[in-house]
Amino acid sequence: MRTLMVTALALTLFGQGVATAQSAAPPQAQRPAQAQPAPPQAQRPPQAPPTTKPVVPGPTVPVEAGFTIGPEDVLGVVVWREPDVTADVTVRPDGMITLPLIRDVRAAGFTPSELAERLQKALREYITDASVTVVVRQMNSRKVFITGEVKRPASYPLLSPMTVMQLIAVAGGLTEWADGKNISVMRVEAGKTTTFAFDYKNVAGGKKPDQNIVLKPGDTVVVPER
Repeated sequence: MRTLMVTALALTLFGQGVATAQSAAPPQAQRPAQAQPAPPQAQRPPQAPPTTKPVVPGPTVPVEAGFTIGPEDVLGVVVWREPDVTADVTVRPDGMITLPLIRDVRAAGFTPSELAERLQKALREYITDASVTVVVRQMNSRKVFITGEVKRPASYPLLSPMTVMQLIAVAGGLTEWADGKNISVMRVEAGKTTTFAFDYKNVAGGKKPDQNIVLKPGDTVVVPER
């Protein structure tokens, strides 16, 4: 009997010790939740070239339809989204211009839109979506000349249609020694020189209006001395 009581007491004390040890044990650390990977960012689709030509900053000269580029003209070549290739260039006496990447290109004899197409085609070997605009900054190739007895003999840019009478006015008018009846206009076309007569007094008085011709680039008005 005594042996049974001792055994029961020992089991009771052992059970209490196990319970105490379990309650004193530190709680197990919880496993942190795995971070979910961030969703992939949407890639920006490549931009297509503009369907209309971009606005070109800086001064431009309006040109008439069919205007062709010539030596000494200053051009603005604008390549969309490519400032390193965009530049203002002057047409050399040999009719060529120089640009980055494509070097020398003939510009003289082409309209601005034709030149833009040529440059765009050449640049697309290096820039796949190249879009080119060409504008005229200064029109220096289209000139007329007046010499002799006017107050300011010189060459003048032909920026818009101009008659002989208008050129004489731009040059300050005739001097007192001018022979107004025997003014001539010299024009070279295809290597051949043609001379047109101009009588200042008659034209100014409304007579012989057909002598007041519209000048072409390269024409020279000669005002002789009496």
